[in-house]
Amino acid sequence: MPTNRPVIRGAATALAHTPGMVRYGSKPFREAKAEPEFLAELTRGLWSYDEACRYLPNQVFIGSQAPARLWEVEQPWFDKLADADGGEPPFGHILEERRFLALLACADPFKHVLLRERFWEEMGPVMEAAPLTAPLASRTPALLTDAQMDTELESPNSLPLFTAGEGAPVGVVKTGHSEDEALSASVLLENLCCKVSGTLAVHELLNHVDGLGLGDVDLVLSCSEEAVGDRYQRGGGNMAKAIAEFAGCDLGTGIDIKDFCAAPIPAMVIGASLVESGVFENVVVVGGGSLPKLGMKSLYHLEQGIPVLEDALSAVAVWIGRDDGKSPTVNLQAVGRHPVKAGAALDKQFRELVLEPLRRLEWGVDRLDRVVTEVHNPDITVSAKAGDVAARNYKMMAAMLAMAKEIDKSDIAGFARAKGVCGYAPTQGHIASGFVYVPHALREMAAGDIRNCMLVARASLFLGQMTELTDGMSVLIERNGE
Repeated sequence: MPTNRPVIRGAATALAHTPGMVRYGSKPFREAKAEPEFLAELTRGLWSYDEACRYLPNQVFIGSQAPARLWEVEQPWFDKLADADGGEPPFGHILEERRFLALLACADPFKHVLLRERFWEEMGPVMEAAPLTAPLASRTPALLTDAQMDTELESPNSLPLFTAGEGAPVGVVKTGHSEDEALSASVLLENLCCKVSGTLAVHELLNHVDGLGLGDVDLVLSCSEEAVGDRYQRGGGNMAKAIAEFAGCDLGTGIDIKDFCAAPIPAMVIGASLVESGVFENVVVVGGGSLPKLGMKSLYHLEQGIPVLEDALSAVAVWIGRDDGKSPTVNLQAVGRHPVKAGAALDKQFRELVLEPLRRLEWGVDRLDRVVTEVHNPDITVSAKAGDVAARNYKMMAAMLAMAKEIDKSDIAGFARAKGVCGYAPTQGHIASGFVYVPHALREMAAGDIRNCMLVARASLFLGQMTELTDGMSVLIERNGE
């Protein structure tokens, strides 16, 4: 008999390759204003869609390669492109930019995104022919003739939309209100990118799992980093409801969960708690892509003559439902919390998030098969002089465990390979948290490779300048029956 014990019944990813959108990342946008020649240099450093599909971290993101493969290939990886196998990706697809831009217009009920007529004439049939995008392209977007487009492009309140391979804009985004910064063209574009990428992840989830239809989704929890609102409530929300509507989850509702980069794990804990309490039967936790973080480290990449690697919007969706007797369980008795008194020191954070939940279960670290924290792609961060984030976290985590006598000091160096994961996720903080590993964890548990996996997320709350605190949360998922 099914119970209300929460399990993870499926997970999926979506990756939209958007090189033409990199110019609207926060850092490139500011650089282009200060130095107009920067855009030409940026364009020369962009990858093609084929190159993005052959990039090993991207293949790991969509499940075509296992994360362990990254331990076997010497870094950096950007100069070691693999052959795409051509098969159906296990977790989700890499969407090309032209279809993504067309979806932006389809997802815009207020007609702020206007597409060039001939662009839509070409893309409309392409959208309708693809199972992933056909359900999302049923509404014809707002279209402009070439002459009308030229007029719109002259407006200071409009942003042109480019694809990396075309000189002329294929569309434009208009401001929502000339006196409202929260409805500026750039903010609307940011929010639409999150909405579309998040919706793609939800549809990938529906396409990759059995037992969940559009009408079965009761609640969508968005753990994305956007701030939907207006001048009176800039972060009012609700991205989750917008994703639910665009995805076609007509019987569901939605709520946004905010906690900077840590938001996915609290969202999973909240979703699992709502399932266990019987309030909702099927909860989908989704994180959409972050446009402002495209090209964050592009200056460093261009200086070194390497590709602009932050050129894709990433998204993850996870289905939490009632116990079906086989799906991995969410252990709500082992939720790691970061109390106010814990402070910001990294070792103290990991003590609260990793060690304390294990002690609550009366487990030793030896019983923990996998622990996954921030797995940012080191190709991006090392070249930008920020180091290997995942490796640094595992080293600090292992040092804390050694001080607590949970492991021997001699085990510190090998801890990352023994219990951890090599970084591979795009530098979009909420995505690179342990959240991104959920599809891999489910696959490894089904194969019998691991019994359990602890997901750890951390947040830099001080970035919002309301507190000097950090935050974080962890949760343990286990193979059913353990």
